[in-house]
Amino acid sequence: MESRTLGRTGRTVSAVGLGTWQLGADWGTVEEGDARAVLEAAVDAGVTFFDTADVYGDGRSEETIGAFLRDRPDLDITVATKMGRRVAQVPEAYTLEAFREWTDRSRRNLGTERLDLVQLHCPPDAVFSDDAVFDGLETLVAEERVAAYGVSVETVDQAMRAMEYPNLATIQIILNAFRRKPLEEVLPRAAQAGVGIIARVPLASGLLSGRYTRSTTFAESDHRTFNRHGESFDVGETFSGVDFETGVDAAAEFAELAARLGPEGATPAQVALRWVLDQEGVSTVIPGARNAEQARANAAVGSMDPLSPELLGELERLYDERIRAQVHARW
Repeated sequence: MESRTLGRTGRTVSAVGLGTWQLGADWGTVEEGDARAVLEAAVDAGVTFFDTADVYGDGRSEETIGAFLRDRPDLDITVATKMGRRVAQVPEAYTLEAFREWTDRSRRNLGTERLDLVQLHCPPDAVFSDDAVFDGLETLVAEERVAAYGVSVETVDQAMRAMEYPNLATIQIILNAFRRKPLEEVLPRAAQAGVGIIARVPLASGLLSGRYTRSTTFAESDHRTFNRHGESFDVGETFSGVDFETGVDAAAEFAELAARLGPEGATPAQVALRWVLDQEGVSTVIPGARNAEQARANAAVGSMDPLSPELLGELERLYDERIRAQVHARW
């Protein structure tokens, strides 16, 4: 497994991490034993970075990770959590008092005195320009509640504003072969500033796995059903904002290109993850996994060779022809 430095945290983490939204909620039901098996398979395959949030299952994801790490004291895992989505999404909710309350809860859930990394969880737009918010995050570091802080963003503009704060350690942003806009400004600026990039939604909510057809359905508790049009949170979090039918058709072409021009034996999902890792400035990519097999397959990408220039060129053409018009100007 390739390792990379996670921005201003100074920590070395696996190039392929593990996103754990699905271990808490919003992807259908994941049983406790299955969640534990995913964590075991990931670390056995070399993963050293977990990303979670206090809102995933209202703390269930954090608690699952905390219990797992207590049982595995031999592991050196960096755990990033996120805060702010358990309250009304208004700028005035983002106060130092609230930050202390939220991080105390996450510390209890994870069973740790100090959080490795805490991220604002896609807060309201005005928060990114509020000096008091970032002063509060600095206070959390001074009080040793957290070792470092970052932001999770919906838009390129939010990322660029956040990087104006000198101690921002990381930015978590949607980046995949169907969401390329961060390549233009965010990644170059982050590399220049020493800010880590955590790439989320790398498979476009599973589209880039190539497993779906226009007739595929998802459980009612799965955000790919209930947030298809942004009913519960930003629609860009679901299929990267691409409408399902367009996405399925484009993903079929992606899978064909991956099979013809990609590394021998690599699945479309692995090619999609490798595409993310091939982008200069990415610190780690955080695919989710519903079972141990998926976790192992994802982790294997951390030792794959880079994609060929021919394939990269074809994937850029695919984006320009099928996807760009739907998403590029929106986020």
